[in-house]
Amino acid sequence: MKRRDFLKVSAAGAAAAAVASPAIAQSAPEIKWRMTSSFPKSLDTIYGAAEFFAKQIAEMTDNKFQIQLFAAGEIVPGLQALDATANDTVEMSHTVSYYYVGKDPTFAVFASVPFGLNARQQNSWLYQGGGNELANEFFKKFGVIGFPCGNTGTQMGGWFRKEIKTVADLSGLKMRIGGIAGQVLQKVGVVPQQLAGGDVYPSLEKGTIDAAEWVGPYDDERLGFQKVAKYYYYPGFWEGGPTVHAFCNLEKWNTLPKAYQTIVMNAAANANTWMTARYDMQNPAALKRLVAGGTQLRPFSNEILEACLKATNELWSEISAKNPEFKKAIDTMQAYRSDEYLWWQVAEYTYDSFMIRSRTRG
Repeated sequence: MKRRDFLKVSAAGAAAAAVASPAIAQSAPEIKWRMTSSFPKSLDTIYGAAEFFAKQIAEMTDNKFQIQLFAAGEIVPGLQALDATANDTVEMSHTVSYYYVGKDPTFAVFASVPFGLNARQQNSWLYQGGGNELANEFFKKFGVIGFPCGNTGTQMGGWFRKEIKTVADLSGLKMRIGGIAGQVLQKVGVVPQQLAGGDVYPSLEKGTIDAAEWVGPYDDERLGFQKVAKYYYYPGFWEGGPTVHAFCNLEKWNTLPKAYQTIVMNAAANANTWMTARYDMQNPAALKRLVAGGTQLRPFSNEILEACLKATNELWSEISAKNPEFKKAIDTMQAYRSDEYLWWQVAEYTYDSFMIRSRTRG
């Protein structure tokens, strides 16, 4: 190549690089956000999913997009995480939408409702059945956008100071239970109390409440509920597969580069899988330790389950009659649930039932 031609090519390349560099910098800006959790740091799986989420985003952007995580109470109380996101106190939050049924009961449908979907079915509905789109259509009016960022799997029914054998035993029982599930149990005599995670143990210890539900063996053991209540019931029929969301202030979300938006969605999906897998790994050993330590494991009676299912269907009818958004969401979810369990009984249930029987035989 002649020297004159080489200089022309070099000059053109330098000019292109000069134009490209600012464009690349603009598409990957340095951003620092804050995220508040509804959970204490001691719950290293449900809180840990948010840590995992933030770490993924930092690594996928070469630390250009950083999200600083705060535990419940460090910026706002745990049950105010969504409000802090909506009013831009923080850009993001990691919380469960059923905490906010006081604003609108529709919030519950996109987290978990009594006798709803299990974890796999919930993810199927949200990711493939139009649930996320329906959810964000609803969340938009509150100034946020949400992404599934964790699921505990079917939870336990909680810790009780005394045995609960019949519906009559529930009458007047003061129980920590969140969201719309409390309204269902209220119909069968329970006096529901909504408390943040850090307040549950002292309330149970002091006798301010008679029973409490939280998540499952691993978290419950860490919170020490076995020290102040003897009877551990299952299943938590109000949380068959609860979604924990990563919420983002909608205006701030719209300012993110498209690449960052995609990274956030993928990091949330990774955290969603991470949380379920980790609980499935931790819960069996924790349950063995609890039972070995004297915890009395008990199933809810069919009488209680049937009464609660009846109360649930009554509540859905009452809310749907005056809230069209709730009706749309609950009807959509229940239709999806019907098809899911039609399929579930063909393969999954038969397989699981056989494996459970074979385990007990050998």
